[in-house]
Amino acid sequence: MIELPTEADPVKVVEGDCLEVLKSLPDGCVDAVVTDPPYSSGGAFRGDRMGGTVAKYTTSYGKRDLPEFGGDNRDQRAYGYWCALWLSECLRLTKPAGVCCLFTDWRQIGTTIDAIQAGGWVYRGVAVWDKTEAARPMKGRFRNQCEFIVWGSRGPMGDEGECLPGVFRRAVAGMGKEHTAQKPIEVMRGLLAISQPNATILDPFAGSGTTGVAAALEGRRCLLIEKEPAYAAICRERVRKVLSAGMFEGIEEGAA
Repeated sequence: MIELPTEADPVKVVEGDCLEVLKSLPDGCVDAVVTDPPYSSGGAFRGDRMGGTVAKYTTSYGKRDLPEFGGDNRDQRAYGYWCALWLSECLRLTKPAGVCCLFTDWRQIGTTIDAIQAGGWVYRGVAVWDKTEAARPMKGRFRNQCEFIVWGSRGPMGDEGECLPGVFRRAVAGMGKEHTAQKPIEVMRGLLAISQPNATILDPFAGSGTTGVAAALEGRRCLLIEKEPAYAAICRERVRKVLSAGMFEGIEEGAA
């Protein structure tokens, strides 16, 4: 039996395949899903989809000895079907009016929009992570400097609360990152504003645990699921450092 996060233990890390773990959780146990699944995208050539994730997603001048991660070699139709499977499980676990936010890129945005609806969510739109002008300069072409957050709700949702931004402008994490596709902490903190304080957040693809770090900083509880043992260990260590700090405010980007 998987224990859910509590006030005394606000961020839990579960090691395992997300579909199996999700099926073991009770209905309506989380308030929101915020996640960054493997896109099955990237690479300069069609055959790159089958390559390793470090080579695919890290530039030649920025390579580090980071662990590989799996699940990133599906073709587009298989990716859409697989997303619909786990998104439907996440819908069951989410309370009515709760939300789902998932990252994607320009190659998979159409498939991701279809998948969130196939999973039963009410599609609400797309927010943007602007990686700034430092991202992917291409002579004679438009710069691919954005990734996207496709989001939806479990049924109707209220319209009270502050108006949240539709664009999050933050540069890609530098050499201090622990995962090749790691999102900036401040972007994840901004996304969590869609949930209420003390909400329980679910991330089925935890990676290096940035959602859990952001949840701790924002006073949310979080259940992280990670398949790769090396990354599950990184999640636990990053979250431990934040929680052991006692006071969450003032922790700088990369320090977690």
